[in-house]
Amino acid sequence: MLDDDDLHALAEDIKELGQIHPIVLDEHGRILDGRNRLAACEIAGVEPQFTTYDGTDAAAYALSVNIRRRNLTKGQLAMIAAKAGSLSEQQGRSPGEQPVRSLSEQTGVSLGRIGQASTVLRHAPDLVELVISGAIGLTEAYKTARENKAQADSAESQLARLRAEDPELADKVVDGELTLPGAWAERKERAEEEVRQRRVATTFLCETVPPLAQARGTGTALLYDPQFMLTGRAITAEVIDQAIEALTEMAQAWREREAA
Repeated sequence: MLDDDDLHALAEDIKELGQIHPIVLDEHGRILDGRNRLAACEIAGVEPQFTTYDGTDAAAYALSVNIRRRNLTKGQLAMIAAKAGSLSEQQGRSPGEQPVRSLSEQTGVSLGRIGQASTVLRHAPDLVELVISGAIGLTEAYKTARENKAQADSAESQLARLRAEDPELADKVVDGELTLPGAWAERKERAEEEVRQRRVATTFLCETVPPLAQARGTGTALLYDPQFMLTGRAITAEVIDQAIEALTEMAQAWREREAA
């Protein structure tokens, strides 16, 4: 867009001489060429004149008229070219219908610069218009885009690893219930709790099962006397059955562990 002084100068010109060139719209009513003329008509109080582009590539047309009229830097041209290519894809055309090389030939900008602009388009879209307007340079925007891409790649990698270790937490991150750092903190807490439970269970079994095994065939069971039992630890037929079930479960777990 023109600055305020130039825009008002254009408005005075249109008010005095009329709108010489119509504003060009695509088939959906979006402006391809003439945003400044439309704004100037509004300032001048003049009814704007429109025409509809009837070609096959609206994005290429918008690119062409913009690069012909403006004194733009290579960075600005590269950004406009990348944006035009993106628009063509959004309109249902394959990348091959407006290849990067064609954009490079139209703008006179190297393929490398257009590639940098495409990176900005994908990973720092909020900087696209700033580059086109000249508020910041393409090199600066590209640096930010690369940093954003690195962070995104790292986040995707971390999310994939989290999904492998704890799908429930990964789903919460995707649903926005947890941040990725928050999910990993919870994963760490869960892992520490799991280690604590394993330690407690292992200690208990090591204290219980070996002595029971040592009692086999010694007649110890025959010497059991209820008057000497520990408080709350009476041995009954039910308790013995439950102990047998527990040992059966242990045996099954050991067989599965060895099979794995």
